[in-house]
Amino acid sequence: MFGSHLSIAGGMHHALIEAQRLEMTCVQVFTKNQRQWRVPPLRDEQVSAWREHMASTGITNVVSHDSYLINLASPKPEARDKSIALYRDEMQRCDALAIPHLVMHPGAHLGEGESAGLQRVIDAFDQLHDELPDASVITCLEITAGQGTTLGHRLEHLRTIIDGVQAGERLGVCLDTAHLLAAGYDLTTTRGAKAVLREVDDVVGLDRVHVLHLNDSKTPLGSRVDRHEHIGHGHIGIDGFKVFVNEPTFRDVPKILETAKEDSPDGRPWDVVNMETLLGLVSKRRAPARARSQGRLA
Repeated sequence: MFGSHLSIAGGMHHALIEAQRLEMTCVQVFTKNQRQWRVPPLRDEQVSAWREHMASTGITNVVSHDSYLINLASPKPEARDKSIALYRDEMQRCDALAIPHLVMHPGAHLGEGESAGLQRVIDAFDQLHDELPDASVITCLEITAGQGTTLGHRLEHLRTIIDGVQAGERLGVCLDTAHLLAAGYDLTTTRGAKAVLREVDDVVGLDRVHVLHLNDSKTPLGSRVDRHEHIGHGHIGIDGFKVFVNEPTFRDVPKILETAKEDSPDGRPWDVVNMETLLGLVSKRRAPARARSQGRLA
């Protein structure tokens, strides 16, 4: 299941049309302008057009990414309140559009310390879950590169949030390969990538991984800098990607590209080239999907 983050310019349903044109089987979108705090509510015709195109294209494996403005870990009351309100809107939009997964960055503690920041995130989710008890969307906490005071650059941060939230079953995990590498998780070899997945299983459980962001990295291992590169053109070895795309637990997990939208040297869109590269790594003799791990955080 491979796809990309695509533009919603001209209407959200255009992302589904483009995904079908590029022969993708999943897609990631913003449900609104991600650079604005205030956005108009979804109109009935927008929801109808989206749902009609989900049916006509057959692309129902959709992921949303929240606004980069949101910081649930902020120690500043006004910023945190605005972040909670905006994330509430993100959740409601996903439910209206039948989008099952919403990826978010845990936020930044802005100098107040990791423990304080993580607790603010936990408290924010408890509030959101209380306010939206019937929301079905699963929030996927994304591993981050660790720039500045950003939280989420250790798997243990994600586990702390999931363990601390009362309704932990409403949270999942998104693994971004570029972020993992920048945060210090070695994906440059087969051995290293397998070791990282064992650590993921030990700390959060592979069953908690609902979304993969497959991006190469312009910056090296442990750089703590988030810069995406096309597959096979950065610091992650092809062997590392091969481990991820052949992990049986991830067979039905959306695998999303977030690389630059441009044409490759041969004139084709890089999304097509990157997907071709990833599909070429999939073993034709891959074993049937094994049962997901027991979910030690459930």
